[in-house]
Amino acid sequence: MFQKILIANRGEIALRVIRACREMGIRSVAVHSTADSDAMHVRLADESVCIGPPPSSQSYLAFPNIISACEITGADAIHPGYGFLSENASFVQIVEDHGLAFIGPTAEHIRVMGDKIAAKETMKALGVPCVPGSDGGVPDVETARIVADQIGYPVIVKATAGGGGRGMKLAPTADDLEHAFQTARSEAKAAFGNDEVYLEKYLTRPRHIEVQVFGDGKGRAVHLGERDCSLQRRHQKVMEEAPGPAITAEMRAHIGKVCADAVAGINYIGAGTIEFLYEDGEFFFIEMNTRLQVEHPVTEAVFGVDLVREQIRVAQGEPMSFVQDELEVLGHAIEVRINAEKLPNFTPSPGNVGMYHAPGGLGVRMDSALYSGYTIPPYYDSLVAKLIVRGRDRPEALSRLQRALSELVIEGIDTTLPLFDALLREPAIQTGSYDIHWLEKWLAGNLE
Repeated sequence: MFQKILIANRGEIALRVIRACREMGIRSVAVHSTADSDAMHVRLADESVCIGPPPSSQSYLAFPNIISACEITGADAIHPGYGFLSENASFVQIVEDHGLAFIGPTAEHIRVMGDKIAAKETMKALGVPCVPGSDGGVPDVETARIVADQIGYPVIVKATAGGGGRGMKLAPTADDLEHAFQTARSEAKAAFGNDEVYLEKYLTRPRHIEVQVFGDGKGRAVHLGERDCSLQRRHQKVMEEAPGPAITAEMRAHIGKVCADAVAGINYIGAGTIEFLYEDGEFFFIEMNTRLQVEHPVTEAVFGVDLVREQIRVAQGEPMSFVQDELEVLGHAIEVRINAEKLPNFTPSPGNVGMYHAPGGLGVRMDSALYSGYTIPPYYDSLVAKLIVRGRDRPEALSRLQRALSELVIEGIDTTLPLFDALLREPAIQTGSYDIHWLEKWLAGNLE
């Protein structure tokens, strides 16, 4: 049993893990840069250690600093949260080499799923449906043309080590392929130090559907339904909901079983998310995230489970506290990501927070590290809060979200709150009839 867990992260996700630790009677250690000395996660943890200056490379991404913090405090496990080192296989290996527990999947699972081609090959072998595309990396434009002719245009060129929309370029026709190919390779080299790319068929009006899975590392796994994450700007999710408005109970049971069987087949441990493009009744695998997702609260809301608590349980050798037959969708949940950004251009807006008032009431959850007087540093991601609501059905959840947004007060900085006020008035949002391209098109005509 873990006695003390170090959280190798910051902000609201660090708070989320600290709260789970406290409920389980486990002491928590916060790490922080000098820019985060007054952060809420530092205030609420049982102990805290400064691990370096503001740049992430010298603090939150510095392996030796985090391992040293464990040694200083006597922590016996590390929870990575999401982002930063959560999907860094080398870090996981170093953690284990130092006799510490990593609360998450194995280094090998992270390594395989972090390579888009290896992940696709693995999932295909496990029976997960995949997007038509190249069998591996594509070395040159001539080979790319052969593959594109086989699968048909439009195609998308993707970096094998990609993420966050970088190293991804669309080629609507054969005339566009060479430019897309070379641009994607250049971006991939600059962003990831790896210029290998592959090709996939480009779906015209898909939804982004992700299935939450959880394994115990011993061949047992479950799924916790799906989330619809189709509202995206520049490949970054803006709003998520569960269950998906376009997914039936029969579809959920089918694709959920496929995913649960797949992760059970590789003895996966902990939380993971298998992401799909969904179009015309078909699911196509795109990637697996081997970590807790930003949007995990909507799944917790409709299934009544604590995913962080489960992560800790299985990491210390305990069984999952539920089986598949006990997991049932109850109601509907929606999460909106609130960023410290100035509209309409979404430029970062760090600074001092004046008055801060979180909404409350039935079915409302606010995950945030904000407080009145806090100064948001300019060095990190602009996400400052997640507002999650749950209702008996989707209309009630939407109504509750509108009410909660009207109560939320964040003064002193610009935020993306006005975006959600406007979105909730749109018929496509009210009916759930949107795809992954809808928000970009809407923004072009309404904000940008």
